[in-house]
Amino acid sequence: MNAGRATWSAGSVILLLLLCYFWIGLTPFAHSDGKGGLPSTGNLLNQMVIIVLFTMAIANLWRNPGRSALFSPHALLVLILLWFCFVSLLSFDPATAFRRIVYALLVCGCANAALLLPRDSRDFARVLATGTVVILLLNYFAVIAMPTVGIHGSNEVEAALAGDWRGIFGHKNAAAAGMVYLVLFGLYLRKASYPRLGSIIAILAVIFLLFAGGKTSTAMLPAVLLLSWLFEHCRPLRALLTIGLVIAMNVILIGLSSSPATSSILASVGIDATFTGRSSIWAFALARISDAPIMGYGFQLLWGSEFLRDITTESWAFLAAHSHNSFLETLLNGGFPALILMILWLLILPLRDAGEAFATQNDVGLTRLFLRIWIFSILLAGLENLFFVNNGPLWFTMLIAVFGLRLQAGASLQSRQ
Repeated sequence: MNAGRATWSAGSVILLLLLCYFWIGLTPFAHSDGKGGLPSTGNLLNQMVIIVLFTMAIANLWRNPGRSALFSPHALLVLILLWFCFVSLLSFDPATAFRRIVYALLVCGCANAALLLPRDSRDFARVLATGTVVILLLNYFAVIAMPTVGIHGSNEVEAALAGDWRGIFGHKNAAAAGMVYLVLFGLYLRKASYPRLGSIIAILAVIFLLFAGGKTSTAMLPAVLLLSWLFEHCRPLRALLTIGLVIAMNVILIGLSSSPATSSILASVGIDATFTGRSSIWAFALARISDAPIMGYGFQLLWGSEFLRDITTESWAFLAAHSHNSFLETLLNGGFPALILMILWLLILPLRDAGEAFATQNDVGLTRLFLRIWIFSILLAGLENLFFVNNGPLWFTMLIAVFGLRLQAGASLQSRQ
């Protein structure tokens, strides 16, 4: 192997640090109560670390001609952030909202910069392989050596989850979703210079996924692989397979959960029509949205706030940490204007970019990785709060896919011979 290829560049080291920060965090074995609340942007250490990582990434890219791709599409992202600033300014807690908006901006910058830091596709694959191995080892270590941390216990708030693996994640649902991403990483690495390691990563991630007990993520994995294959080979069906499926999924899930007749039918065949209690939270969120459909309640402010406790106690759902649906959450954060802008950014543009990327044959393996991550993320968004959840790996990884598809549509990581 060429010595130059074996050397870790400064950009590769920064990329590995970014992966470790978002996937592992500063306290990987210190879980919360598993409710999956809002990012701890008030934590001074986390704020300092993200600022340092963002600064390091930008400094490394300062002379890189690709730096113009940061925060692309620029105008759309500016509109999204400005709208969140505007509605938050009129909210009940502007200061908290602005801190979280700044944090969100830094996370977006880090995710976008992550793809511009490696020198070529071999560098990217090597960093991804290294980071993925470390993440998997820590998760298995938590399960085997620290089961009180790595496995849900019967003494927790959600006692029904006892025995489900969560590893270094705060909740088994997050662990299951994370393992799906790791499977996709492994499948990519199998084709990118690491055939044996990629296969081992994929197998270990699948095993962890099964023991995590995340039924939704487990069912979505084969669906994502099928949908990505169909997307690649059936061009006329691309919009239907992605945007159409997301719309249908959200309408059907929320509609089924709110219909007593349908709920009874589903219950009679052994299907949880509440979708693990989500139906009450969705109904509660829809009621709040109807009260503020245009402005929402400010960026990441509603759940857990004194404002919410003051206006209602009509349902236990007001105690929830979030709405368990990214589209409903966006409506709560910024109303319908925010939802329209987010759909343009996270659904419409990636759909177009993926099509253009496959048309250019620009490193098809990398495009396929980003496509699979994107499809899984937009499907998961119908059942979990994903957008702008800046702690943990899920939003960061989705951002990498969204920015990655845009880069692949017009450029590519170099492949050195």
